[in-house]
Amino acid sequence: MSMEFAIRAILSGIIIALIAFIGRKAPAAAALIASLPLISILGMVWLWRDTGDSKLLADHAEATFYFVIPSLPMFLLIPWLLRGGFGFWPSLGCGIVLTVILYLITAMLAARVGVRI
Repeated sequence: MSMEFAIRAILSGIIIALIAFIGRKAPAAAALIASLPLISILGMVWLWRDTGDSKLLADHAEATFYFVIPSLPMFLLIPWLLRGGFGFWPSLGCGIVLTVILYLITAMLAARVGVRI
């Protein structure tokens, strides 16, 4: 096992544990972090293991759904920028900024129609 693999495994574990920890108090915040499907699944597994709370897990899973939708345009913007000659880091940064803006809009629109995330 290489040191790089060990570091990646530890960092991945920290991210997953953080999702479960945050999810105990703020399911929507954990959902925001967990908007990548693999991380979402692992986060749900750990949240269930830690709490066994069906309602909490259901709230987390539903909030994750609402945050996945606004994250999708990032996956179109980044390749468009890269193909247009932008570097990786600026493209990634723009994708993240777009996603944060869309998360905020989603949260505001959800609140207006009575969806609690």
